[in-house]
Amino acid sequence: MKKILAVLLVLLIAGFAFAGGNNQRSSGSAASGGASASASASQAFIGLAMPETHVQRWVKDGNSLRDEAVKRGYRAEVQYGDANQATQNQQIESFLTQGAKALIIGNINDGVGSVVSSARREGAIVIAYDRIIQGTNDYEYYITFNNYKVGTLQGEIIAEALNLTAATSAAPKHITLFAGSPTDANANFFFQGAMDVLLPHIERGALQVVGPFPRHYTDTANFQRIATENWQPAIAKARMEALLIGDARNVTLDAVLCPNDTLARAIIEACKADAKYQGKLPVTSGQDAEFDSMMSIKNGEQTGTVFKDTAKLAEAAVMLADQLLKGQPVNIPGAVLAAGATTEIANTGRGYVKTLLLDPIKVTRANLQVPVQAGFFPDAEAAQLR
Repeated sequence: MKKILAVLLVLLIAGFAFAGGNNQRSSGSAASGGASASASASQAFIGLAMPETHVQRWVKDGNSLRDEAVKRGYRAEVQYGDANQATQNQQIESFLTQGAKALIIGNINDGVGSVVSSARREGAIVIAYDRIIQGTNDYEYYITFNNYKVGTLQGEIIAEALNLTAATSAAPKHITLFAGSPTDANANFFFQGAMDVLLPHIERGALQVVGPFPRHYTDTANFQRIATENWQPAIAKARMEALLIGDARNVTLDAVLCPNDTLARAIIEACKADAKYQGKLPVTSGQDAEFDSMMSIKNGEQTGTVFKDTAKLAEAAVMLADQLLKGQPVNIPGAVLAAGATTEIANTGRGYVKTLLLDPIKVTRANLQVPVQAGFFPDAEAAQLR
């Protein structure tokens, strides 16, 4: 009888311990090397927070990230923040409530810092995706493209199309400048990379800037004048329309520095409505190889774009999360740690975060097939680009 009672007592205690364990929220470790390294992929949930849907590439990224996570055996959900940081913060908090072990965040602005800190306390891994999270170091990694090189490629698109090496101060070319969102640190590097290509031609008088002219993104007053809040195309179009009847009224613009494809198309739309540009549009740069802009390049309107194979970025980001969750050494093929000239890309304003960089590719009409051959577009779109 005593033996039976002893066995029943052991089973009762074990049952309480099991129930208590199930009611506790898993925390894990937030240190580099990963939270809940012993958790299997089938048990782990990855939350994917993307900034908006009005830029085509973010929808693609969200889908690619989710597909990669599921392929590796994780549960995954993607949410879009509608360019509203408060909305995105709520979505991230929801991921944490659902027990997310890892978060991959393409943030809207540095207001995301509070939920990133919450994630750290919960033991969830946080990876900043293609936009650095400013003002906090409460996360493991930032993964992106070499955004300074994105800018240099944009500058090269313009310099080559205008043949600036042959231009002179006696017959200068004219350019106006646009930048991305002032809340997106990447916009600084895009702009500076382009300006470092264009400035030598500006300084020798072969290229003249029409409108606001920051030589460096740290010229805050002038940079704010060319920046485009939240990358909104309507803002870029309105500013271009104002330029055409204002600072550019008495000149013909040969080029517009456009930081991404969405804004490039809006700027081209404004130019097409001006009789001065009916026969010849200004040279325009871009970024993201969006289908509509690829068609525009094919049709001779937009001059070029910068292809960032975001399918590879998504694959690399999920691979990184997988390695961190499993406590494995980080080894992402095709990615290098920011160092030397690219160190500032890793600057959060509170220090430097480990940053992995992938390479972008310049695309013009001459090599339009590069993103197509990379499988970047669905078959129906790829057929139209061939």
